[in-house]
Amino acid sequence: MKKNGFLSFIFVLFAASVFAQVTISPATFNVTDPVTITVTFPITTCNTMGNAPTKVYMHAGIGDTTNAFGFSVVGNWGQDDTIGQMSNSGPGIYSITITPSTYFGINATQQANATRMGMVFRNATGSQTLKKAPACNDFIYNVGFFQTSLTIPTENSTTIINSGDSRTVQASNTNGNANYNLKANGVSINTATNVSSYSFTDTNISENKNYQLEISQGSSTQIKKFSVIVNPGVVSQALPSASLLDGVNYDSADQTKATLVLNAPFKDFVYVAGSFNNYQPSSAYAMKKDPTSGKFWLELTGLVPDQVYTFQYWVCDVTNRPTNSPAIVKTADPFSTLVLSPFDDPEIASLGVYPNLPAYPSGQEREVTVLQTGPNAYYKYNWSAATTNFVKPKKKDLTIYEVLVRDFDANRSYQDLINKIDFFKDLKVNAIQLMPVMEFEGNLSWGYNTAYHLAPDKRYGPPSKLKEFIDLCHQNGIAVILDVALNHVFGRSPLERMWMLDTDNDGWGNGITAENPYCNQAAMHSYNVGSDLNHFREPENLTNTYVLRTIKTWIEDYKIDGFRWDLTKGFTNACPSNVAGGQEACTNSYIAGRVAKLKYYADKQWELDPNFLVIFEHLGNGGSYNEELEWANYLKSGDSKGIMQWRKMTDPYANLLKGNGTSLSGVTDSSERFIGYAESHDEERVAYKALTETGQTFGDLAKVHLRLSAMGAVHLLVPGPKMIWHFGELGWERSLWTCQNGNVSFSNPDCKLDTKPQPQWSENWLANTNRTTIYNNWSRMINLKKTENVFENGSFAWNFGATGRPRLDVWTSTTQTSSLSYVFVLTNFSNNTYNVAGGFPFAGTWSNLMDNSTFSVTDTNMNISIEPGGFRVYGNQPSSLNTDNFSALSYISLLPNPSTNFFSITIDSSKVFIYSMTGQLVKSFQNKSKSDVYEISDLNSGLYLVKVLDTNNNEKTLKLIKQ
Repeated sequence: MKKNGFLSFIFVLFAASVFAQVTISPATFNVTDPVTITVTFPITTCNTMGNAPTKVYMHAGIGDTTNAFGFSVVGNWGQDDTIGQMSNSGPGIYSITITPSTYFGINATQQANATRMGMVFRNATGSQTLKKAPACNDFIYNVGFFQTSLTIPTENSTTIINSGDSRTVQASNTNGNANYNLKANGVSINTATNVSSYSFTDTNISENKNYQLEISQGSSTQIKKFSVIVNPGVVSQALPSASLLDGVNYDSADQTKATLVLNAPFKDFVYVAGSFNNYQPSSAYAMKKDPTSGKFWLELTGLVPDQVYTFQYWVCDVTNRPTNSPAIVKTADPFSTLVLSPFDDPEIASLGVYPNLPAYPSGQEREVTVLQTGPNAYYKYNWSAATTNFVKPKKKDLTIYEVLVRDFDANRSYQDLINKIDFFKDLKVNAIQLMPVMEFEGNLSWGYNTAYHLAPDKRYGPPSKLKEFIDLCHQNGIAVILDVALNHVFGRSPLERMWMLDTDNDGWGNGITAENPYCNQAAMHSYNVGSDLNHFREPENLTNTYVLRTIKTWIEDYKIDGFRWDLTKGFTNACPSNVAGGQEACTNSYIAGRVAKLKYYADKQWELDPNFLVIFEHLGNGGSYNEELEWANYLKSGDSKGIMQWRKMTDPYANLLKGNGTSLSGVTDSSERFIGYAESHDEERVAYKALTETGQTFGDLAKVHLRLSAMGAVHLLVPGPKMIWHFGELGWERSLWTCQNGNVSFSNPDCKLDTKPQPQWSENWLANTNRTTIYNNWSRMINLKKTENVFENGSFAWNFGATGRPRLDVWTSTTQTSSLSYVFVLTNFSNNTYNVAGGFPFAGTWSNLMDNSTFSVTDTNMNISIEPGGFRVYGNQPSSLNTDNFSALSYISLLPNPSTNFFSITIDSSKVFIYSMTGQLVKSFQNKSKSDVYEISDLNSGLYLVKVLDTNNNEKTLKLIKQ
């Protein structure tokens, strides 16, 4: 079974110990015999259930010596469903009687080969367990009278030897004599018939060998596996080209070749094992070593274009090897752009979300890298002109929609997002931010347990499908931002595995050595998960190389528009656990090295794309808030550059919904680089807080939904970038801590990371008037915000004087103009009608911008009556959203057209707007004469729409070709 470092419960079963409080009667049994399993609770070591638990469940599996869960598992962890429930046989004594063959439902072949049965015990919720002391492993017992033992070497071991060395094999069995057959690389090299023990020495070994010892007694056969790897010595040879990068290098001129490069400091030699050598590499597949860089490399030849190959590195260490560091580690390439997994792929294949998923190579272990040359390689994609000419939304206009692909729709795939593109378009958002989609451990995850940062996770679909989604977003004027966790890696990552500690010899790391050039042995800051990446290890700083390759891959290969950098407080080595003043205080202080490092990473993103959206999840307080201000202003010039920050406003907006006094002023910042949000994946739903916490909305969902539209008015219309967490626009009222069974649990278990139900689709929320009212109102507000100049270039002011009735004013002029230049919002988060002096800045005709209806204002303090939970958005002119083109104005034209650096217009204009073909405003001008020129040298080549308004506000739209 797999170890999933983030979400899954994984149980690895080992031999029984004297500490075990489990007995099986009879002690020796066949798979078809009934047995009684009894458990007692007299000790506290490895026991969190106490000495008299009220319920006890047995979570059990059956298999062979390789995997005690390999054939079948019975039990639903955390469910109180009677499956595996034990009977109370007295104070603190529980038992269950089973017949393994029927209890586990295994077939005849599995019955013949079943040799191990393992178990762990839990309470009804799975929050308390009994495991085997003293190491707190799980319990394992032999099945069957016929048992075998490999004495020399250790089963499943791999030993490094010198060429010409020997390998002795010794084994024995119970229940009488048996037949032995030793195979090397699939060929029988020795047999013994009708014996109870076996011994043989394979001499003068000159090649890598995978051994398999088959021990047969009657119809039962047990197999013991082990391997030897011959140390080939190191061939010192320079890299064929200085341009070769770590990972797979394809040859554009020769599709039968690829060059692999691996940087593995402190390692002695490396083999490449793959489908091209049947995972039995000869000395020809021992990697060469570049004498200057120390990198290992190997050129593969004879590849067939379009054929899918897989491979992994066998990384070997024989010199000055750290204690408890394995001599051999099998791993995929850390710079893989597609990996196959024996743990995750079977489920992915069964779900059908990844058509034609390449098969994981039979008989191998751990992840493997996919290699494919040719015109139809998996990484190939024909991007549309919408992507190659895409113009990102201005930072101040951003309304970002945060999405967890796993919980967006029932199939939990990119295709779900593609199918719902109209949902995003109609909401008018101009950016979608995906929670991490890089290859993570397991199939059900938020994605922050990343193992391969350059590879998209296959659970959501193939790379081409992700690219299709990005392309489709660009075709509809929507930018795509990726959440990326480059603060840490998890246990399947080669960055951890190649330098791991494996104290229990199970092939999985439980710590890392001081040699690890990527990871700190202990986290150097608060909040860490996984293995802390070291961004400051000089002079080689391989982590910098890894990060920069990650950036480059996603910008160039996937055409994404921005990164949201997770946990940027972790990009420091200044705060070890023993730091003076405490690790928490240090992490939240101003750290100059962290500021410089993250500026450096921002620079590298802007080198590849000058308009790239760089967003930090810093959530600074104390000195670290000063870091945010510094980043926000870093290289900032108008809409150019400047690093964006997350700005959490969950409690203020929840208090507003509840009718409590609050300040919303923190939702934006004068730097225009703070992304305000009421909800995110990390924060509780404001609707749930309003529904379940003390306040006017307690227990009243209809009232909560009514007020969410008003909340949108004082959130989405505030100048500056904003973010929505998916389905907030439909009034999602279920807790973020909702468990898979529908319960809400904040601890024991903590259900925050659980997969969520899909009521928004299964219950057809789009047909629910209360919910669609929120959606439609927010859509109108988002469209106003990104379309009307007043929100982009206006000043604004708050008035929180009346509790539960905040007012927002936004303006570019305080006197009447011919365009929309003054907007103000009135709200009423109370249970009573609100009669208030309007406070119009000037008299005249005003519009309700939610429907463009007009009314006359003769008294600037005329009374406005707002219903409970209501709001008003007033403007000095109607919005242009519902304005159709006026006359054809045939006398207007652009010259020259096509244009290179500038054009002119044959009339005097009051306003000119240039839009991309996806509807994005990319440039605007005001009050120009027909003798003026319109500068467009900064625009990409392509087709644009130019909307021209003459001095009487008559309008015409023309096409412009920018060369």
